[in-house]
Amino acid sequence: MTQQHTTREAGHDRHAEGADQQGHGGHEHHEGHGGHGDHGDHGGHEGHVAMFRWLFWIMLALSVPTVLTSGMFADLLGYRLPDVPGLRWVAPVLGTVMYVWGGRPFYTGAVEELRQRRPGMMLLVGMAITVAFLSSMAASLGLLPHDLEFWWELALLIVIMLLGHWIEMRSLAQTSSALESLAALLPDETEKVEGDRTVTVSPADLHVDDVVVVRPGARVPADGEVVDGEAALDESMITGESTTVRRGVGDTVVAGTVATDSALRVRVTAVGDDTALAGIQRMVADAQSSSTRAQRLADRAAGWLFWFALAAAVLSAVVWLSVATPSTALVRVITVLVIACPHALGLAIPLVVSITTERAAKGGVLIKDRMALERTRVVDTVLFDKTGTLTRGEPAVGHVATAEGASGPSGAGFSEDDVVALAAAVESDSEHPLARAVVRAAEDRGLRLPPVSEFSSAPAVGVTGTVDGSTVRVGGPYLLEEEGLEPLAAAGGWAEQGSTVLHVVRDGKVVGALAVADEVREESREAVDTLHHLGIQVVMITGDAEPVARAVAEELGIDEVLAGVRPEHKADKVKALQQQGRTVAMVGDGVNDAPALAQADVGIAIGAGTDVAIASAGVVLASDDPRSVLSVIELSRAGYRKMKQNLWWAAGYNIVAVPLAAGVLAPVGFVMPMAVGALLMSASTVVVALNAQLLRRLELTPEASARALREQDPVSR
Repeated sequence: MTQQHTTREAGHDRHAEGADQQGHGGHEHHEGHGGHGDHGDHGGHEGHVAMFRWLFWIMLALSVPTVLTSGMFADLLGYRLPDVPGLRWVAPVLGTVMYVWGGRPFYTGAVEELRQRRPGMMLLVGMAITVAFLSSMAASLGLLPHDLEFWWELALLIVIMLLGHWIEMRSLAQTSSALESLAALLPDETEKVEGDRTVTVSPADLHVDDVVVVRPGARVPADGEVVDGEAALDESMITGESTTVRRGVGDTVVAGTVATDSALRVRVTAVGDDTALAGIQRMVADAQSSSTRAQRLADRAAGWLFWFALAAAVLSAVVWLSVATPSTALVRVITVLVIACPHALGLAIPLVVSITTERAAKGGVLIKDRMALERTRVVDTVLFDKTGTLTRGEPAVGHVATAEGASGPSGAGFSEDDVVALAAAVESDSEHPLARAVVRAAEDRGLRLPPVSEFSSAPAVGVTGTVDGSTVRVGGPYLLEEEGLEPLAAAGGWAEQGSTVLHVVRDGKVVGALAVADEVREESREAVDTLHHLGIQVVMITGDAEPVARAVAEELGIDEVLAGVRPEHKADKVKALQQQGRTVAMVGDGVNDAPALAQADVGIAIGAGTDVAIASAGVVLASDDPRSVLSVIELSRAGYRKMKQNLWWAAGYNIVAVPLAAGVLAPVGFVMPMAVGALLMSASTVVVALNAQLLRRLELTPEASARALREQDPVSR
């Protein structure tokens, strides 16, 4: 996957890893490819859903006269068929059409399963409808007794199976429309700047370094860099968050995002396969092709069910042949084969995984490795990288102190606002990160900056300017050394906590000081508290010195600190935690943390979009909010609950229903009709599908996930 764009502005990495939806993953469907729910070639293609919908309605229309003209059905309901010439052949003719046309997906699937030596649902259904067809045709031709002519049951079986198949395919198609939805994020046309005019072109015709105009309400047609203008961009397709983000000159924007209030001019930096959307599509495709332990278990269970059903059918035939007529035995065998079809079992796991993957992408969580999502529910230790994850990765003013006796602009003592305003005024012409932090602090306080003249900057010393006729200097220890001044006593402990201390000197006297440090994210506290609520230990790893790390850890309530760790040694620290018997999720920014992300049981790249993050992490978070980790945990646990529910329903249903179909309650007068068996089998499929669809209700935002998990019963730590 090609390098995604990265912007380190506004204090956090903005990366183009996001998506609206995910497809149904490894549950690929191909007509005739059975045994694992693989039937009908409906891997997310709406055309195949429409085809099966159309086929279902045609078969339903044909089934009405087939059933009503069936002699056995008339006998069951107690009505007489009119004595019309040729009427007795309506059911055989229409029943044959239904078998050949409507039953084709099933018996061709059965052939494919036999060819691949993977017996499963398609073989069972194909066998059932073939036996029913042959028996009914033989009875209609007088070769077998009349009571073996059950065209009505064959018709209902095909219609019900097609209904279940259509519902399954429609559900899967809803989860597998990710790539089409991603492609739809691009506009149909865009305005390209050529000289002093604009021309309308397709996004596909853009090239790197082209400049395009993005008007209010329009989508960005390609990844690029803003060269003119400023606008609030809706980046929900990347982050899953509805709040717009200001983007101006020099900022990176990604294709598919929307300029909501102003026009922008954007220089194209990536097109085609190099764009973020293309990278997301590749990630979606990788996730779709990945498999999970639970899915493989369901696949094996479907194979076991074939032999279980076959044995039950043989035993049923032997028993019923010894106590009843061959026609009764045949009906029992067919009913057993129909009721045992692992349709619901084959759907139970893949559909849950599909919907969780899609739901995750809508919330800005991209699942690259489904096994990682499964493992997240059992994680007992979350290891956070500090810089850029728990902190914003940019300096911010944390403390301000004033010198005693210094007089401010009004003649009174210097206030903290006076110190910040004076420092920001001089720093406003500097591009240094520390200078920008000071200026932001003044903006946050709503301060008016006095005019500055004669600005100059000295590397490693500081900046100097003239403010209201006074010489003002702002800098670190070398500045104090040049001026022969002592640092403020109040600032003495800031350096020990890892802050950079800037002193403000006016006309040779210290008037104040500021502590500038990497700012802890406001969301980090809630993330750590919620993990503690779940009984999960929180460990922080950083290359910073011990005092700096301890200060952040104490502020957030982190359990364990690993400080002074070089990037190449982070993986060893992860391994050491695993050797203690812990299941570790590593959360990093995906830049220096690749080995640790790969070593962890679950690697989570937060706010990352680089090749190394994609290669190393099983989960990629588009948002840089550390609470997004809670979304992964919530999704993993919710998906696992649905998997268990569906497996118990599908397998338990078959375990109970097969003996009933075989006739174990016949001694007490209960014999399950074949049509009822078919109806119940399809009903189980519908129940499994609807149960999985409940996952769509999950509100997967960092705030909602934190709230939902904190509402769960606390775990003692």
